[in-house]
Amino acid sequence: MSSPFPLRPAVATLDDEAWEDLLNFIEERRVIPIIGPELLQVETESGQRLLYDWVAEKLAARLNVDTGALPHPYTLNDVVCWFLASRGRREEAYTRVRSIFRDANFAPPLALRQLAQITDFDLFVTTTFDPLLEQAINLERFQGAQSAEVIAYAPNRVVDLPSEREKLQRPVVYHLLGRLSASPTYVISEEDMLEFICALQSEHLTPERLFHELEHNHLLLIGSSFTNWLARLFLRMAKRHRLSDPRDVGEVLADNHSDKDARLLNFLQQVSVRTRVYNGAEEFVDELHRRWMTRHKPGEVVPLGVPQRFLPPEREMPDNAVFISYAREDLAAVQKLKAGLDAAGVKTWFDLDRLEGGDDYDRKIQRYIARCSYFVPVVSATTQRRLEGYFRREWSYAIDRARNIAEGALFILPVCIDDTNVAAAHVPDKFKALNFTRLPDGEVSPEFARRLQDFLSARHG
Repeated sequence: MSSPFPLRPAVATLDDEAWEDLLNFIEERRVIPIIGPELLQVETESGQRLLYDWVAEKLAARLNVDTGALPHPYTLNDVVCWFLASRGRREEAYTRVRSIFRDANFAPPLALRQLAQITDFDLFVTTTFDPLLEQAINLERFQGAQSAEVIAYAPNRVVDLPSEREKLQRPVVYHLLGRLSASPTYVISEEDMLEFICALQSEHLTPERLFHELEHNHLLLIGSSFTNWLARLFLRMAKRHRLSDPRDVGEVLADNHSDKDARLLNFLQQVSVRTRVYNGAEEFVDELHRRWMTRHKPGEVVPLGVPQRFLPPEREMPDNAVFISYAREDLAAVQKLKAGLDAAGVKTWFDLDRLEGGDDYDRKIQRYIARCSYFVPVVSATTQRRLEGYFRREWSYAIDRARNIAEGALFILPVCIDDTNVAAAHVPDKFKALNFTRLPDGEVSPEFARRLQDFLSARHG
């Protein structure tokens, strides 16, 4: 049905005032970027291409799809639909996609690296299933360490944000349409998209914390492949109210197609007046990055590849790491301890998220203590006060391992971060027989750093 209202010319850019407002909201952490496939320009054997166009070509070859029968240019959805119509097994398509990515080795595109550099972004939502966004964040913020939290939604396995946004300990990448797997748990076809969208609208299948954030924050839909009705539906789903209702937050659609969709533009201009359209996904990211960098003083900007002072530990403990055991109230001192040891080239790990529950978690901690290079229990007024706590179980696991270590060979290196009397401390007798190192507030002394360096060199060469 045509609109009785005349279509106003589309404004495909933002003026300086709009950019200024956006940067202010970003600095206040009131903006969530939602990443789409148009940002995934990768270098292939035939030059730069959009990642999912390349995947469609590779998948067609592996599934023996007759590409002559497909529309040109064909999409991943076209390949999957032809394969299923030819009585192919649905599960096989996902397995083949997983194999294609396993054999590929793409560097994160510049646009994703630029977004990762905007350190005011702490929650990223992606509508793609590939790992390039989390790789970009880990590369730019953590020197490649696997430190970003990665969460994936699937209708049969609803996973929400681990906590309220202000309590997140590390940047989060949320795969709203599933994450790469050998199982059919992510979107590669329009039918998959329909199933995910229906599930996300279901009361019992909605990740509530995530959608609370989407509702109450400004959204940047960058490089989305959503067209017309799907874009309208996604906006309505994210905002949870009629789009014509007054709201304090807005959205930007920055992609390569929305400004050419007259019906979508007409709808947005009449109904969703807080939604702006910007022509060009990569162009939007480039301009946003330039303005954000310009606004920050050089000393406040994290250059490409340069780590922050404190780098959160990786999600999984790396090989030959030093395991730090602590009470959660001492987190600030432990962060300083890790930063000091990082600066000395000593690889460390501690459990930043402090899940403290479940058999799987406990087995993981036991496994890490069994293979760490050294174990550093942090003793403090907190550990004196807390006569129960998971850190005491970690201490017990370390003592169990020490029983199998030769007499005189060091494994446990206790540290005290305040003026606690270690002789009267509530610690195992095994600890009291060892030499405690005092590191007030977690400040690493040159002597302690050199000591650990020497120990690690002697053990691992």
